[in-house]
Amino acid sequence: MRVRTWRLWRAAVRCVVLAGLSAASTAAPAVEVRFQPVAAGIYAHIGDTGGRTYENEGLNANVGFVVTPAGVALIDSGATYRSARQIHEAIRRVTDRPVKWVINTGGQDHRWLGNGYFREQGAEIIAHASARADMHARGGDQLQGLKAALKERADGTVPTLPTRLVEGNDVRLELGGATLELKHRGGAHTPGDMMVWLPDRGVLFSGDVVYVDRLLGVIPVSNTGRWLENFALIERLQPKTIVPGHGSVTDLATAQRDTKDYLLALRAHMKKAVDEGVDISAAVRSFDGTPFRRLLNADELMPGNGSRAYLEIERE
Repeated sequence: MRVRTWRLWRAAVRCVVLAGLSAASTAAPAVEVRFQPVAAGIYAHIGDTGGRTYENEGLNANVGFVVTPAGVALIDSGATYRSARQIHEAIRRVTDRPVKWVINTGGQDHRWLGNGYFREQGAEIIAHASARADMHARGGDQLQGLKAALKERADGTVPTLPTRLVEGNDVRLELGGATLELKHRGGAHTPGDMMVWLPDRGVLFSGDVVYVDRLLGVIPVSNTGRWLENFALIERLQPKTIVPGHGSVTDLATAQRDTKDYLLALRAHMKKAVDEGVDISAAVRSFDGTPFRRLLNADELMPGNGSRAYLEIERE
């Protein structure tokens, strides 16, 4: 009898503990999506500049939207089904017009894994043709990585490819009288990286071509040479306002300092090392990143950025 009583007591305690853990998980704060005006009819949400966490729900990047008489053009759909729904709710606090288009600016998870939610709402999902293969190849791994950090907050997310692919360097679209120019120069952070230029307002949504406040990441699918070609286009456009892929809304001078200058320094150092036959590990160690250590994540990202830039230049 005593054994049975003990077992019942132990089971009851276990239930209480599990309930407490579940309640604690549920009580964890959800990401708050807040859109700030950038120009008339143009809005941006500035995501966390750190890594993907349970609290930020993987939405550690910027998203934006443009309001037109015919509806809303959303720029990037978020990292999960859940965060996409929160993005939509935040849009509804600004306008009651429907989301007609979702433009994916690249193949990184927080640019497109929310597509499934918006497709259910009837939106057309637009991306560059160069993004599709990257999305298809990495989508499953991206989702598994998010599930490890986000747990149940990734539930319902299904990698959903764009419904409309555009091709070429420059594509001009119009929605409700608003002109959106899609700019692709062979990729940058990912092969499908594409910028959204609003010429009438002088506003550029750069996607992951521009990072400010934090160091950019060179990943295995990145191309730093083409990244600089994209940046040269930005300099020709001379935008009044840049909504970067990561970091605060900014200007061209800041984008040059935090993105272009780092890429130039990295490539120059690694090219010299390759030309002189310096070993990759020695080349990475000898890179002087001092001017860029003020940027968030610099110490963490610099070694990997250096080795991938070295290997890229070696193939050129």
